[in-house]
Order: sequence, then C-alpha cells, then structure tokens
Amino acid sequence: MEKENYEGNPVITATELKQGLGKYLSFVGEEQNDVIITKNGKKIARLTPYITDIEQYFVVREKALDYQYGGKKVSYEEFMEIYEKSSLRMEFINGEIYILSSPGINHQEMLGRLYIQFSNYFKDKECRVFLAPFDVHFRKKGFKEPDVMQPDLSVVCDLENNVTEASRYMGIPALVVEILSDRTRKKDMVDKLNTYMLSGVEEYWIVDPKQENIMLYYFKEFEIDSYKIYAEKEITRSLAFEGLSVDNSELFSRLY
Repeated sequence: MEKENYEGNPVITATELKQGLGKYLSFVGEEQNDVIITKNGKKIARLTPYITDIEQYFVVREKALDYQYGGKKVSYEEFMEIYEKSSLRMEFINGEIYILSSPGINHQEMLGRLYIQFSNYFKDKECRVFLAPFDVHFRKKGFKEPDVMQPDLSVVCDLENNVTEASRYMGIPALVVEILSDRTRKKDMVDKLNTYMLSGVEEYWIVDPKQENIMLYYFKEFEIDSYKIYAEKEITRSLAFEGLSVDNSELFSRLY
C-alpha cells in the first residue's frame, strides 16, 4: 500500500477511508497493521486490527523480552503505561521489564506456610502481611526512577498515608521474602537484593528450596549490616521483629 507513512503505518484521509473502506479493512486484517486516518491534515483516528487475549499476550511478551534481552530500556512512566494496559504480571527493574510466570507447586506450598506463620505473628499488630501479586514501588537511594516489583511476601508497617485513592501502596515494606526458582535465582539474589537494600527495607529473606535453607539479610543505613544462612533443621529468627521465627524443617517438609 503506497501511502504516506507514520511510524510504519500507512496514513489516509477520511475521504479515502469512506471510498475504500473494504480495501482498508482487508489490509488491516491481512497485514495486521494499523492505518492512520486524517482530516484536514490532522490525525484523528486509527484503524487497528482486532487481536484476541492470547494474541495480545504474545505481542506484549515479545516486546517485554525484547526489552529484557535486547538491551533496550524504558522509563518508569513508559513501564506504567504498558503495565496499566496489560493483564500480565510484570516487574520493572533497572529500566527493564520482566514477565512473571506462574509459580510451581512447591513455591506456593512454602509461601502458604510462611503466610500462616507471619500472619499469626502480626495478628493484632500494626504491620500487615501481603502476598504477591502486590505491587511495590521501590525508590532506591541515588537513583532517579523506582523499581516496581512484586515480592512473594511483604510485611508492611507504613500503610497510613502511603495508599493512593486508587488503592495503590506507595510505601516501603519493612521485610520482604522471595522464594527462589531456577528462573528467578539471579534476579532474586542480585538485582532484588540491591533494590531492597537501597530502598530502605530492613530485612530480606531468600528461601532456597534446592538447598533447603533461608538466607537472611538485615540492612542498616542502606547497607548490609548482618547476614546469616539458616540450614534445613534450624530455626530462622528475624532480626527486625523480635519473636518472629520459622522452623525450617517444617517449611521444607513434604514437598514434591
């Protein structure tokens, strides 16, 4: 279709659309490309192909993977625009978009056990416990734009004055937990560790199902103040919350 081009899409006038509607509908459907419509020299509308939810998934996923592996970066504003229009779970770390896949059985089993333990501890206390998907906008010290992540489990103690009218949480959790998988190991142990430390999180638990241990990081003044690995038969004890503990032997028992 030999027409004026705008961002790779042909541009036609409203009159041309009226005169050749069938032709342009066929073009959009067959080529899976938009057609820009103008009136009096101004862009007024866009004729765009219909795609199903599953087709939309692959389109968005392909773009996200391009950002992740192609070295492309997007701004926080650009990410939020993409995110608000998508039904996919995403994270935004260091300017890159990551699609979150569904977790496995063992991940969910352990997360459920942790949630019960944490909820019992924080019952009737000021802090609340939230499970993913729960967006947190982590503003790192020395960085202009925040990371947006969904920790597996978050302990939030600053809900007051940190919830928007749209019910979006904009504070910083006191404690976060991530359960490792083969896909997320590097991201959880390097990228997220750095983000949590520089954002003012007090404590970070990394649960490793393969090694059957829990790595506990305690942060102070945006640096690692204490670090300890709790083995399978040990009891993991929080440094930020006195009395909060998890029996690792129970956490890692009866998994598939």
